[in-house]
Amino acid sequence: MNLRTSHVILIVLLYGLGYPLGAMALGELSAPWVLSIRFVLAALLLAGVAALGRRRWPRGREWGHVVVVGVLTQAVQFGCAYEGMRLGVPPTLTALVIAMNPLVTAVLAASWLGERPTRRGIVGLALGLAAIGVAFAGRVSATGIDAALVLTLLALLGMSAGGVYQQRFLADVDPLPASAVGQFVSAIPMIIWAAVSPPDLGDLPRALVSMGAMIVFSAAVGTTVYMAAVRRSGAARVSLLFALIPSVAALFGWLLLGQMPSQGVLLGLIIGAVACVVGGTGAGGAARTKVSLPHSAGAPEV
Repeated sequence: MNLRTSHVILIVLLYGLGYPLGAMALGELSAPWVLSIRFVLAALLLAGVAALGRRRWPRGREWGHVVVVGVLTQAVQFGCAYEGMRLGVPPTLTALVIAMNPLVTAVLAASWLGERPTRRGIVGLALGLAAIGVAFAGRVSATGIDAALVLTLLALLGMSAGGVYQQRFLADVDPLPASAVGQFVSAIPMIIWAAVSPPDLGDLPRALVSMGAMIVFSAAVGTTVYMAAVRRSGAARVSLLFALIPSVAALFGWLLLGQMPSQGVLLGLIIGAVACVVGGTGAGGAARTKVSLPHSAGAPEV
């Protein structure tokens, strides 16, 4: 099923905004403390909204699958990405690596879900990678492979695996309560990590403002919209939107952090937009038709 325009706009803007907000928070507080606060408050917010709206919570075996998705897309992705940024990876480079999500998702979906990218999907993926390369070629060439970059790559793997796992096992689960559960479960390892790490507190008001915005826009709204989009349109198709996010993150970085976007970033925005238009209608065969999958662990048909 095609992506909704509202999903496209919200995912691109909210995920793009999340990187500079995360960098602002990490400048005033250590990664495990930022993520502990983020996950706990976001879980409470989402759970409250789900309860007021009488949304359906996971049942039976769904709980285990929701936990797996939450750990992969929240704890692994953000724990590794934020620690990578703390070790020196700039937020724009983090956005660049995470934007490789379409490629990794397509590989995982092909091997796990039986999805075969169409010709338009392949062209869209190629254009998306070109957009990433054009936008951040200078930054990538100046960065070597170190522990920080490895952590950022692990963040990418966590997000991609979580998206495909969700499509495989949670196609019929309401994304709002599922997101609340994922945030809560992910808070547990972050709290343990924070307990053995110094907070490195800097400017408290700045930290609170950046974390508050991050919790509302990225952790709560952004995550829920992403899960809803995967549920509606499939992981491979939704992941194409990440071709746009690095350039959008750079623009927000300019507004919030004073980092002026280069001509390459602006060109990346254009190429990324074309990638979404071309690939959005052909990300994978399973995005349009159901694929029969083995019925293990209560897995639904996708």
